[in-house]
Amino acid sequence: MPKLLKVFCWGLLISFLGSLPLGTLNVAAMQIGIQESIKEAIYFSFGSLLVEMFYVRISLIGVDWIRKQERIMKLMEWLTLLIILALAAGSFWAAASKGDDAKNVFLQNNMHRFLLGMFMSAVNPVQIPFWFGWSTILFNKKILEPVKSQYNIYIVGIGLGTLMGNCLFIFGGKWLVQRISNSQQYINWVIGSIFALTALIQAIKMIRHKDAIHKFTHSHENKTV
Repeated sequence: MPKLLKVFCWGLLISFLGSLPLGTLNVAAMQIGIQESIKEAIYFSFGSLLVEMFYVRISLIGVDWIRKQERIMKLMEWLTLLIILALAAGSFWAAASKGDDAKNVFLQNNMHRFLLGMFMSAVNPVQIPFWFGWSTILFNKKILEPVKSQYNIYIVGIGLGTLMGNCLFIFGGKWLVQRISNSQQYINWVIGSIFALTALIQAIKMIRHKDAIHKFTHSHENKTV
């Protein structure tokens, strides 16, 4: 297999599998697809994956600088937690409202979904240590090398993998709504519960300093002790 194709496939595979566990961005994309349209959900996904690709590029060339920005990353982490709580509350509110057209109040804004996807992805710093870890593994295995062409094709694969993963949630959610009676109300309850559980887990990790951001920013210190 040609080197560039191999790098592309690894980026796509890791990104696709990493997008499958329930998370803030893929569940939000699914909810937009259900309550608005597939088109808006795809816009949201493109916005989020664009920022993810940017973060990956930074993690490949500026990891030492990123580690020093602990205050900024911690602020982003708290902002992400607040957004998840708002999404959970909005979903529960929509589920408790009468009618299948009830909408998450957090999504009741005029912001273009592409920009909303960029914003929610930008304040979600967890993807930085995730991609730094995987990129390090690929470097150690000699699969990825510090070559510009490999970086570019690696990032393209990551973007496509994320889009494919989000599409499973978007089209899968739409499929369920069309086949289950009163399904949108039930899905709002499920989505709200997912967001609430995600927020609880993240809050516990942050309080106990067991989150990925803390491990990432302190990993260099641990190596020098």
